[in-house]
Amino acid sequence: MNDVPTTQSAHSPPVSDDSRTNTAAALLRAMRPRQWTKNVLVAAVPLASGHLFDLDVLLPTLGAFVAFCLAASATYLINDTVDVESDRAHPTKRHRPIASGDLSPTVAVVAAIVLFVAAVGLGTVIAPGLGAVVAAYILVTLAYSLRLKHEPVIELVFVSLGFLLRAIAGGVASGIPISSWFLIVAGFGSLFMATGKRSSELDIMMDSESDRSSTRKVLARYSPTYLRFVWGLAATVTVTAYCLWAFEVAEVASSVPWAEISIVPFVMAILRYAVDIDSHSAGAPDEVVLTDRVLLGLGALWVVTFALGAWGI
Repeated sequence: MNDVPTTQSAHSPPVSDDSRTNTAAALLRAMRPRQWTKNVLVAAVPLASGHLFDLDVLLPTLGAFVAFCLAASATYLINDTVDVESDRAHPTKRHRPIASGDLSPTVAVVAAIVLFVAAVGLGTVIAPGLGAVVAAYILVTLAYSLRLKHEPVIELVFVSLGFLLRAIAGGVASGIPISSWFLIVAGFGSLFMATGKRSSELDIMMDSESDRSSTRKVLARYSPTYLRFVWGLAATVTVTAYCLWAFEVAEVASSVPWAEISIVPFVMAILRYAVDIDSHSAGAPDEVVLTDRVLLGLGALWVVTFALGAWGI
């Protein structure tokens, strides 16, 4: 009598519930939910308009946030699959699910495709223009992950473009016109943070006397003085454009010049983040923003003062 169950191969062990749970947990970690905070940028245009909490603006903005979370997680999966060997040589990235072997590259790629389709589909349902912006974000991030991340300057621009598309998405989803000054602030602010990240990574590699190309090839083509010049230039343009944008927002009738006042915490936040860059601790911008209490406080103060100005209170 054949003792092998007819519903299972005689040569393959059953897939346990623990195995499925471990794979699901590893997939969730690889999607980097902590970095979804970057997608809050989609609310910037609705916030500046003073209509963020109008139901017909809030709902599509939340939808845009979800769409970008799905798209961003998909790109993280693709990026980690492509970088699996270099990540294994990195002191911290080697613990990522794909690099550590907790998540199969095949599972990661399949999940990424599903997330890409879901992100574009959701964006298109909310607004056809949003679907196009999400698709553009996906193309930009894939081009970065598969080739352009090894090209100096170009890779910085593409990282910044990813943040800029998030900001544009909020206006497209809600149908709110986007200020030119805001686009400059978002673009150069993103360049400031991206260059700060590279600067911190390069400084850490040099301090540890590691091979600069062993964990991120493009670092071998940068120098500390060049990156310092770029993030200093980006910070200057960001602050200048923000001041002009704040005065534009201030045209809304208000009993207190909140928009102009918001310049103070904004500039202080830029200067505080520059301290983090200079101390080599800005290699993970999301962690800096979430762990630097002074920066968090300045950010909260800026949001409040700017919102009051945008709402004309």
